[in-house]
Amino acid sequence: MKQQYGQILVTPKPFVKWAGGKRQLIPILNENLPKTFGTYFEPFLGGGALLFHMLTERNGQKCSISDLNSDLVLSYITIRDRIDDLISSLKSHEKNYQKDSKSYYYSVRESNPRNEIEKTSRLIFLNRTCFNGLYRVNSKGKFNVPIGKYTNPNIVNEDNLRSVSSILQSSKASIKCRDFEAVLRDAKKDDLVYFDPPYQPVSNTANFTSYTNKDFTFDDLNRLAELCTKLDSKGCRVLLSNSNSKEVAEIFSNEPWKISKIQANRSINSNSKKRTGHFELLIKNY
Repeated sequence: MKQQYGQILVTPKPFVKWAGGKRQLIPILNENLPKTFGTYFEPFLGGGALLFHMLTERNGQKCSISDLNSDLVLSYITIRDRIDDLISSLKSHEKNYQKDSKSYYYSVRESNPRNEIEKTSRLIFLNRTCFNGLYRVNSKGKFNVPIGKYTNPNIVNEDNLRSVSSILQSSKASIKCRDFEAVLRDAKKDDLVYFDPPYQPVSNTANFTSYTNKDFTFDDLNRLAELCTKLDSKGCRVLLSNSNSKEVAEIFSNEPWKISKIQANRSINSNSKKRTGHFELLIKNY
């Protein structure tokens, strides 16, 4: 389902860059989806690449999506419900940024808006103008990424935002802010649950788990593995992405899990030479 604005056909795609985003892996993920399934659950929503693909390809697919990052969840809801207000707020960010990008960027980074439109437009603005499009907060929950080196960043991607708004409105996807374990209460036999958690570090320097001010720890990974087993025993179909790490491979080494290694470029690495040649794991029980 492509949305038409004027003569432009726009397929909805992620409106934020997110570490571990799945846009480039969509063809492989698509091949690995079950032929049929009930409700689609995605408890680590992030940029939502697979969600947008799913809603575009499978008209009427029932979806339940969630994330623990409350600002991100608010963004999805604001784009769905208040797109015109959001776009005019982003346009005013764009105008001010063009006057004096550096001082304006840091003043927005320091700001702490209370209203939903301003919160969402701040998140999108910072994501579009910060270094590497990296969303990261410190232990106090403050966004702490420096300004990026862009000559003309696309701050108001109006066609895509309207397309995302339109598909979220028409899909009746339920959007919640909650911990990933909550999915166990809702998922039923033959539903599909896709987990794309913050990845386990594969090296000492690769500690990249701070999308919220709570790190995703090894204990969380074990909690996730237990949850996958419980979902399997309910008859759910489970698909999981993670880093090609020894710990992950060991935890999912037994039946019913099937592990395949897939090639993936990491779009977020300060050294562009290190963005290629990576493998990650795709794990499923069907």
